[in-house]
Amino acid sequence: MSYRVTLIPGDGIGPEITAAATRVLEATGVKIEWETVEAGERALAECGTPLPGAVLESIRKNGVAFKGPLTTPVGRGFRSVNVALRQELDLYANLRPARNRPGVESRYRDVDLVVVRENTEDLYAGIEHRVGRFAAESIKIITREASERIARFAFDLARSRGRRRVTCVHKANIMKLSDGLFLECAREVAGGYSDIRFDDMIVDAMCLKLVQSPADYDVLLCPNLYGDILSDLCAGLVGGLGVAPSANIGENCAVFEPVHGSAPRRAGQNVINPLAMILSGAMLLAHLGESGAARAVEAAVDAVLTEGVHLTYDLGGNAGTGEMAEAIAARLGG
Repeated sequence: MSYRVTLIPGDGIGPEITAAATRVLEATGVKIEWETVEAGERALAECGTPLPGAVLESIRKNGVAFKGPLTTPVGRGFRSVNVALRQELDLYANLRPARNRPGVESRYRDVDLVVVRENTEDLYAGIEHRVGRFAAESIKIITREASERIARFAFDLARSRGRRRVTCVHKANIMKLSDGLFLECAREVAGGYSDIRFDDMIVDAMCLKLVQSPADYDVLLCPNLYGDILSDLCAGLVGGLGVAPSANIGENCAVFEPVHGSAPRRAGQNVINPLAMILSGAMLLAHLGESGAARAVEAAVDAVLTEGVHLTYDLGGNAGTGEMAEAIAARLGG
């Protein structure tokens, strides 16, 4: 079987790590035809928009995309292309696993948790405006439909992967209506999953517990903003953003990408750790139904990390991006 997948190389270091990851995926023997399209700064320069219609058309047609990081200007310029993609394609579930890997230095062991983040609303809905000269207002949107949908996704994920606990993260003690609705929906959905333990925790307490005993947690169900913040915290528990993959999943499309940014100052230097992109590729393979190939990529990554020879600088070595990818591909026989 052959798969056609939209490929978005991305900005900054994106093209380097994308090339590294596609090399590894091709080494699995799974036949993938890449349809390359540009988004972000490159698309803005060429097309006058950071998210051309052709990008959305390609993803809708193929149903799956593999995306490098895109630059989002801070406090100016165009809005986040990542957020726009998720909203335009209704990629309502952001899935961010965090687990310890051999040879990756961390303060913790036995961490193996998943952040399930609602991906389409909350403060990321982008409804904000100036109030006169001296104030600005952002509107937090939480709906029953989106909250129930992401809660069901989290419980279905837990059940399908043999996970036994879902923890809803919120601030319902203060935002009693918005976060209160999210928590209410999570509790109602939990009632249909008697085999999965359910509890909830206020987001600041969750931060405390994660740095005290992260191995105690399993699946974290979060509104958009808290999920974004906590998933970076969880990446820090297992070695950093360089080993943090993610998936954005909707009813008809899915986009796989690393959690980290585009690091434009490192672009073209062949020094960036490609693991987050490669592991996102493993998630892509699993989504396509190629679970054996996905497991093989994970095993090859762990083998190279354990060997400790072909590692990038952030992992304590001096290998280049391409060199590390080739070492992983060689473990796959490619």
